[in-house]
Amino acid sequence: MPDILHRIGVTSSPAAVYAALTTVDGLASWWTEDTTGDPDVGGTVRFRFEPGGFDMKVLDAQPDERVLWEVVDGPEEWIGTQVHFDLKEEDGFTIVLFRHAGWQRPVEFMYHCSTKWATFLMSLKKLVETGKGEPAPQDVRIGNWH
Repeated sequence: MPDILHRIGVTSSPAAVYAALTTVDGLASWWTEDTTGDPDVGGTVRFRFEPGGFDMKVLDAQPDERVLWEVVDGPEEWIGTQVHFDLKEEDGFTIVLFRHAGWQRPVEFMYHCSTKWATFLMSLKKLVETGKGEPAPQDVRIGNWH
């Protein structure tokens, strides 16, 4: 199964990145403003965008180290996939190793999602470094899927 993989370095602490990944306010500040739900392990977070949205069950959250979600509702291609954020410190950076794993096949929507994940990860970087991200609907539009 193909995965989407990205790596970014953030000039902020792992704790700041972890907070942006594990609180509704944090998530709404870099991914989509329309974020609701329970970001604790076992909870479900709902992310809504102009064309639709995703519900993520929080499978794991290890402070300053790891966040893992499973997609439980959304586009057919996303259902059952997992979204990983692994954090580590390296040379003054917090490194975010991102993986959207478990795609059944590399359909055109996966290409789109890979680009969008990259733009949103840059929004996460901007949020923790400057205090202001670029969540949807303020994000970069790349096509008719948003």
